[in-house]
Amino acid sequence: MRRPWRPVRDLPIRRPARLAQTPTMAEVETPYTGPSTRVLGVLYCSNCRMPPEYCEFGSSAGECKAWLKMSAPDMYERLYPEPAQEAVEGQLASLTVADGAAAPESAAPAAPAPAKQGRKAAAPPAKKVLITTIERTKRKRVTVIAGLDKFDVDLKKASKLFATKYACGASVTKNAQGADEIVVQGEFADDIFELISETWPAIDEDSIDFGETKKK
Repeated sequence: MRRPWRPVRDLPIRRPARLAQTPTMAEVETPYTGPSTRVLGVLYCSNCRMPPEYCEFGSSAGECKAWLKMSAPDMYERLYPEPAQEAVEGQLASLTVADGAAAPESAAPAAPAPAKQGRKAAAPPAKKVLITTIERTKRKRVTVIAGLDKFDVDLKKASKLFATKYACGASVTKNAQGADEIVVQGEFADDIFELISETWPAIDEDSIDFGETKKK
């Protein structure tokens, strides 16, 4: 025989017994037993953005040093100690009044040494004309004449004379030292030596030197 149908709302509801609430991990306060820590403040340079200990290795060490002296004098004295004056003070303390009084009596002022007689003034460097051959390529050489201006020779006229005499190019240029010299296209060192002696008698043969052949 079937039981009569009843709605679900009429059935008795069995409620479970209320469980005891257990505290969660967040609610349990566990005391901290680890090592104590502290927060340290670090000073950074306003110029190089580095700690002052590393400012001396940067490109603006002088500016960083001036900033540190004004902003943190204690750290400045620790990083850049001034030279000690103990040695100077010790020397001053060792001097006594007796030593100071006896010094003028015992030691007379030394007379100035007489000037040496017969000393000759340093002679000015001798004027020289230097003729050098420079090898630019295997088949091309130039002759460089330097020092003619020391004998009051007009370099432009001399350059024109060399170009006309040897049918080549010649010009006045400046060397690496900024001095004027004449560059003649071609190898004419011996011929130019004789031409200088004949054209300018004030330049004797002893005043003309040959330089070593150079490669450019």
